[in-house]
Amino acid sequence: MKTMLNVALPKGRLGEKVYAMFEKAGFECPSIKENNRKLIFENEEKGIRYFWVKPSDVAIYVEHGAADIGVAGKDILLEYEPDIYELLDLNIGKCRMAVAGKKDFRDNTQKTLRVATKFTNIAKNYYASMGREIDIIHLNGSIEIAPILGLSDVIVDIVETGTTLKENNLEVHEEIIPISARLISNKASFKFKNAQIETILKSIMQQLEEKND
Repeated sequence: MKTMLNVALPKGRLGEKVYAMFEKAGFECPSIKENNRKLIFENEEKGIRYFWVKPSDVAIYVEHGAADIGVAGKDILLEYEPDIYELLDLNIGKCRMAVAGKKDFRDNTQKTLRVATKFTNIAKNYYASMGREIDIIHLNGSIEIAPILGLSDVIVDIVETGTTLKENNLEVHEEIIPISARLISNKASFKFKNAQIETILKSIMQQLEEKND
């Protein structure tokens, strides 16, 4: 009986891209492509088990050992600081974390800056590094509305194309950090299932090199 390697994949397009990389690395699991509502798929012969989880939950599964490895956005890793190993930047799911606000917004440093975000830690750390006093307003969705309705001065959020900002007469004022998907590993699994993890890691690194050539 092979040791099973548990892999947490983020649901959606990103997860499908990641699965294709694993498949190319020789860890295919055909049942994952069937149109069903199952969440867990395994290929005993290859010693691999995949499961779909909400992208923001991948790091939790990996940190607690329910998954040995997984793929999470750098935004999640910066926000929640899970106790995991970050193995590789997959160069996909690219976007950026940015400060955005109304086009005519000018920061009055005499006042406390009101920042709406769901990335509380990232915002706190960013402004702390500048010595800027802020009030955080934690929101879970449609953050763009906050500066329009005067709830906040600016927002800290992920920006992909910037279309949503433009449509709401907002613009990026500062870029905080580029974001992309990372391959992460549970610390104990990296020790005890190292051979399997290294095989996948090497293959994906090779795939990325070929892509860049």
